[in-house]
Amino acid sequence: MKMLRLRSPSISSFPQEVQCTVRLLDDSEIACSIQRDTKGQFLLDHVCNHYSLLEKDYFGIRYVDPEKQRHWLDPSKPVVKQMKCQQPYTMCFRVKFYPQEPIKIKEELTRYLLYLQLKRDVYHGRLLCPFTDAAYLGGCIVQAELGDYDPEEHPADYISDFKLFPKQSLRLERKIMDIHQNELRGQCPALAELNLLQRAHTLDTYGVDPHPCKDFTGSTAFLGFTARGFVVFQGNKRIHLLKWADVSKFKFEGKTFYVIGVQREKKLVLTFHTSTPAACKHLWKCAVENQAFYKCAKSSQIKTVSSCSIFFKGSRFRYSGRVAKEVIEASSKIQREPPVVHRCQFGQSRSFTSLSHKQLIMNMEPLLPALSSSRERRDISADNGLRALKDSVHLSPLKPSVTPEEVETEDRETVQERQEDETANKTRADEERRDTHADNEEEESDTLSISDTAYNPCASMVPTPVEESQDVLFQSPARMLKELHADPEMQVELQAEQDPELAREEYRQSLCNPPNGRHQIQACLRSAVRLVVMATGLLMILLPLLLVLLESDLDISFLHDIRQTPEFEQFHYEYYCPLRRWFLCKVELIMEHLWGE
Repeated sequence: MKMLRLRSPSISSFPQEVQCTVRLLDDSEIACSIQRDTKGQFLLDHVCNHYSLLEKDYFGIRYVDPEKQRHWLDPSKPVVKQMKCQQPYTMCFRVKFYPQEPIKIKEELTRYLLYLQLKRDVYHGRLLCPFTDAAYLGGCIVQAELGDYDPEEHPADYISDFKLFPKQSLRLERKIMDIHQNELRGQCPALAELNLLQRAHTLDTYGVDPHPCKDFTGSTAFLGFTARGFVVFQGNKRIHLLKWADVSKFKFEGKTFYVIGVQREKKLVLTFHTSTPAACKHLWKCAVENQAFYKCAKSSQIKTVSSCSIFFKGSRFRYSGRVAKEVIEASSKIQREPPVVHRCQFGQSRSFTSLSHKQLIMNMEPLLPALSSSRERRDISADNGLRALKDSVHLSPLKPSVTPEEVETEDRETVQERQEDETANKTRADEERRDTHADNEEEESDTLSISDTAYNPCASMVPTPVEESQDVLFQSPARMLKELHADPEMQVELQAEQDPELAREEYRQSLCNPPNGRHQIQACLRSAVRLVVMATGLLMILLPLLLVLLESDLDISFLHDIRQTPEFEQFHYEYYCPLRRWFLCKVELIMEHLWGE
């Protein structure tokens, strides 16, 4: 008889090789096969080797779980244990840490990949900027994609082919064309991309991956992390900037996220609430990683952090990569020949093809709603206005007087028109549903739902007014009740029905409220005794532990970590030591008095 070995179905059910697809910044894809125990670092190195990328510490791989929650792939853990979705796995290669000074990036390839990420941030509304900066960024993108302006090759409205911003007006397009034709003329793609990086890194939302949440007042806020520190946005305005030097710790409990820091030499605690515990944990991990990357001088200074207090064991996490200063030092030592940069030509990216007529509804990403261009809005509003006008003609309740034969003829025609319209609407809906499903599968890692920008309001018809002199078949309920209560016989019957109910209610109140206060006094005494017993029990448990922490010299890592906390040191020197000295003095006085007698 053979013994059966039971294994966890989450791991043993997977085949030996797992298929993975990584979507790159230029929307191309890389397919590879990994083993069940392959760690995330192998997959990241595989993508970087595809690019021949050396400055890879700025980048990471992101995926979306079945609950539509985004995650960064942990390089130190197996890929299979992190992925909760069905095979084949689909992930995205994205910029994880934005360099504080793009000019310090050594290789052109790294700058090009950062340029692609910033172009996505602009298109999805994550990189907010004033009008002048938006026009300059758009001009840099057009110059890098098309080169110098050529009146024979480029039509008058060539900028309208670029979907650069969520809100792209005609005024903005004209300003972009002016900058492209005059200010940026003669720049090569690499120089135009570098100018975009230099302008983008001065904006407040540069490098911000917005996390939506609620503050303590219930207002919607977006949290983010930059090279400067922790930022909070409300209404597209930055309301908080806590520099990394002033940030002490990040914590989370359930759906609540805490930021503990110092501002103006006073302790500051900011509290925010996320939609789900998974979103709160993802926010906490991003905070820990960004704090370690930008704040620490060496990777050896990074410590494992816990999400809860010292007395409760919560989630533990440690950033395992290099920090920003180490990355810059390593970049300065690169001595190889610069690799060839294969730039994506205009029109190859999905941002300018399949998504050009869609509205992107991003999960936890956009700070502004993505809208179509002004030209598309005018066409759509015109079509919708004609359709609404057509519908209101045959649905209006006000019609001229006609003969019964004409009424029957018009009814038949109306029914036929409605049937034809319903058939056409069903056909359009089916086509749109198929397009949406196909686009959603392609954009699964970036966009969670795609909907058309066309707005189809339903016909809201006002009921035909009734004149006061016209007879009404059904009276209003309020009028009927008023007439019933005015009848004397009905009032007597209602009073007879209410008398027994009032008597029963008085009897219940007499039972609930006894004439003497003996029961109330007993209940208060029981509550007081219960409170004293619970307080005594807590003191019996916490007092020995506190004495061990304060008086013993046990060299245990757990006790050592507790003694090193600022709160414990403040309690020890400001409260415990004076209390101990006062107690010893009193004991000595009592002993001297007793011995003297």
